[in-house]
Amino acid sequence: MSNNLENNDEIVDYGQIKISDEVVGIIASLAATEVKGVAGMSGGIAGGISEMLGRKNFSKGVKVEVKEKEVSISLYIIVEYGAKIPEVAWEVQESVKNTIETMTGLNVVDVNINVQGVNIEKEQKEE
Repeated sequence: MSNNLENNDEIVDYGQIKISDEVVGIIASLAATEVKGVAGMSGGIAGGISEMLGRKNFSKGVKVEVKEKEVSISLYIIVEYGAKIPEVAWEVQESVKNTIETMTGLNVVDVNINVQGVNIEKEQKEE
């Protein structure tokens, strides 16, 4: 009696695994917002003001194009005031690429960063 798992070098194909674009978008969003200097994801510009999305809209602010085994991602982020934008963008690219490749096995070919705004904390000092 032959067992498909006897040879450790043999890969057994039981079917397909399909990961939806939304799942990839959620992973990308979470990886991006973990980077220091990222205030949040942007839902777009309405009336010239960037809308920062809350934690419930994980896949918003992310555009994903999944091909057979490759993925391209565009992120729309808001950075913290004072952060070095090129450094934050590079860290986001690295974080998103590594996280998606580790979790999904897809090859990330592009991580495009679109900075939509700067978050300025308003300090209220009342004496």
